[in-house]
Amino acid sequence: MKKFKFFDEDDHVEPLASVANLVDVMLVFSVALMVALVSYLQVPAMLQNKDYTVITNPGGVDMEIIIKEGQEIKHYEATTATGAGQGELLGQAYRLPDGRVIYVPADKK
Repeated sequence: MKKFKFFDEDDHVEPLASVANLVDVMLVFSVALMVALVSYLQVPAMLQNKDYTVITNPGGVDMEIIIKEGQEIKHYEATTATGAGQGELLGQAYRLPDGRVIYVPADKK
């Protein structure tokens, strides 16, 4: 009577056979991670032919503005620097208690 063995003597044990399964698992995990990052970073919106503007952390010191117009993408970061140069006063804007903003043009002299 022959004893049951998991491997017969003529079978060869392949030590790297289980590594192939690990590679498959790593590939699936890396693809899932890339899909999650793309959807989190809103990259699909950048691939479309639509113009859009994204403002992150509005009003904060680390505010960022991303503008896509056609194929051109512009990135702006908020700074504490004050602008200077030539220009003219166009008017003043007032925020009302209910949240509306009213623009009053400057008098032309």
